[in-house]
Amino acid sequence: MKLLLTSGGVTNDSIRSSLVGMLGKPIEESRALLIPTAQWGQPMCSPETVWRTVAGRWDGETGLVDLGWRSVGVLELTALSTIGDDRWVPWVRDADVLLVDGGEAVYLAHWMRESGLADLLPSLADTVWVGVSAGSMVMTPRIGREFVDWRPDGTDETLGVVDFSIFPHLDYPGWSSNTTESARRWATRIPGPSYAIDEQTAISVVDGAVEVISEGNWEFYDTATGT
Repeated sequence: MKLLLTSGGVTNDSIRSSLVGMLGKPIEESRALLIPTAQWGQPMCSPETVWRTVAGRWDGETGLVDLGWRSVGVLELTALSTIGDDRWVPWVRDADVLLVDGGEAVYLAHWMRESGLADLLPSLADTVWVGVSAGSMVMTPRIGREFVDWRPDGTDETLGVVDFSIFPHLDYPGWSSNTTESARRWATRIPGPSYAIDEQTAISVVDGAVEVISEGNWEFYDTATGT
């Protein structure tokens, strides 16, 4: 699987160009499935925010579904265990890209395991995963206690598909808990490498090669090396 891990989505030409390169064809020829599941575990989200994501109605901002896809469907992970693999697995295999929205990353990890999607990922060699916020963080080993909202007394561990962690929404206007200083404190409690990324930044992972794509600001940390 090819990963495009973002904070705010496909927000600039550099990130869009990276996405097209991963797809190996134009967006207009690509089939997408949107996964909104993480929103249900995040107290700040609601049925209205889920609808806005699915409908591409975020007050003029470019979202996930309105990039010009050949087709877009919705894949709700909480439903998959009730309908059988024979129905939903072909939907996933036929998709060129999975668009995974933000919300609560531990909740999303739970439903990826429960639904069977997590077990399917290694077989999706050519599929592109576009994560937004929690949709990116879910691929990391840990998210940090600061980002656990679903079960605050539980784990902050996620899927560990990549070996680094992500602090999203760096210096987002009005979010006092997402400052650069907060990110640096967060990083001291995260074992191994980690990145803090803003809305204009993405991290691509293709065949194990990690690349930062940015028209904004980001920082890299590694507690093992003191950087």
